[in-house]
Amino acid sequence: MIRQAVSADAPVLHTVIREPAEHERSPERAGATEERSRDALFREHPVVPALIAEDGDSGGPVGFAPWFLGFPTWSGTHGVRLEDLYVRPAARGAGHGRALPAELARVGAGRGYERFHRWVLNWNEPAIGFCESLGAEPMDEWTVHRLSGEPLRVLAAGRTPGSPGAGNNRRPYGAVNPA
Repeated sequence: MIRQAVSADAPVLHTVIREPAEHERSPERAGATEERSRDALFREHPVVPALIAEDGDSGGPVGFAPWFLGFPTWSGTHGVRLEDLYVRPAARGAGHGRALPAELARVGAGRGYERFHRWVLNWNEPAIGFCESLGAEPMDEWTVHRLSGEPLRVLAAGRTPGSPGAGNNRRPYGAVNPA
């Protein structure tokens, strides 16, 4: 069964968040606390809703899919971005992994959303194959860029990398490599 996550799910979600971080070889980067997850997922107007997959026998959570809205400007309508899709190893093969994005697609289509995006790591061949089995097409012409840590703080302070006081020696955006 697939259902919307509720506040009472916060403790188990916190535990389950650690599992894919370990799978993606980055457990040290999983800094989400139960409190932060509860705030993001279960405030009055959640920024990041999530779906839960429950085991048919025990009713316990076996998978989750946090998502949020995007806005493809050219289409002028919202789209869904599936942030994570995780099913506990013991529950795999029972259809939960397909049921979670299917429910999210149903929700999105019912609201008139025209796109469904899912990023996967380029080394994660099973995830790539799974997405393609759903009919998703790879977006090879796009590159993801991320700001975090010090570069994010520098930009938030109104500076750019390489500017005085920025704390690093990166070239400003668009600068030509002198070599």
